[in-house]
Amino acid sequence: MTSDSGTLRPAGPAGPAGRYAPSPSGELHVGNLRTAVLAWLFARTTGRRFLLRMEDLDRTAAGADRQQISDLTALGVEWDPPIVYQTDRLPRYREVIDELTAAGRTFECFCTRREILEAPSAPHTPPGAYPGTCRRLGEAQLAAKRASGRPPAIRIVADVTQFTVTDVLAGQYTGAVDDFVIQRGDGTPAYNLAAIVDDAEQGVDQVCRGDDLLASAPRQAYLTALLGYAPPVYAHVPMVLNADHIRLSKRDGAITLADLSARGVDTATVLSHIAVSLGLGAVGERVDLPMLAERFDPATLPRHPWILTDDEW
Repeated sequence: MTSDSGTLRPAGPAGPAGRYAPSPSGELHVGNLRTAVLAWLFARTTGRRFLLRMEDLDRTAAGADRQQISDLTALGVEWDPPIVYQTDRLPRYREVIDELTAAGRTFECFCTRREILEAPSAPHTPPGAYPGTCRRLGEAQLAAKRASGRPPAIRIVADVTQFTVTDVLAGQYTGAVDDFVIQRGDGTPAYNLAAIVDDAEQGVDQVCRGDDLLASAPRQAYLTALLGYAPPVYAHVPMVLNADHIRLSKRDGAITLADLSARGVDTATVLSHIAVSLGLGAVGERVDLPMLAERFDPATLPRHPWILTDDEW
């Protein structure tokens, strides 16, 4: 599937929006669907548009986007068109990267992941933070790196070491900012750039997603501000974990709508269980999204993960 979204520009009078932005690498599991429901609730109960974006720059599975759209529709999640596909937007991302480079805000990086992990780092920096190795290269060193044949990644020149974001659930959160990658060595724009450009140009000022991504929000908000936009308000929601308290994966068995349907569990039951996990429904109660919207209050949402075991159903 494709769209005409490659020509997106700032949303302007279209108004503010929330969004759900899955990667079409496979079917959505219950955790993904729960986050989608929450993103819809946050957006619709605050008068925002709700957008769907397919973040398909990385590994994708044939037909996964269509299945994800079908599953979201089955749950009652609806959105304002068009559906945006990031692969349609590659020229725009590269334009932004070129603009940042022309402004002296980027540098080429030839480091491997292992070299970054093994490099000495400044005190109090998080594990894996970029130590600034290639940012300090002289012209002769840079020429030698280029001559080696290893294609460089492009990193942003960060002029801060931390940035503060506002999160509906976590409050003010301050996290580390380093010289992060905005274009990978294979030439693909990185998520940290593509998602920020899309959000800014679609008018997304509210981002609801799993709380495993909270630590990355300061980097992304910093880049948003660097590009001249106001950073969004975030809502990092608790994830769904398996019986071992590990994030869900296909190994956990019946966790997609198709899996559960094969066991005789219909979509209405799945939504009912999601509602119960959020404190928005009673056990066994049949609900729909408009009903949940009437009950929705971010202040009452659970702050702990939903532990999903096989006996849930």
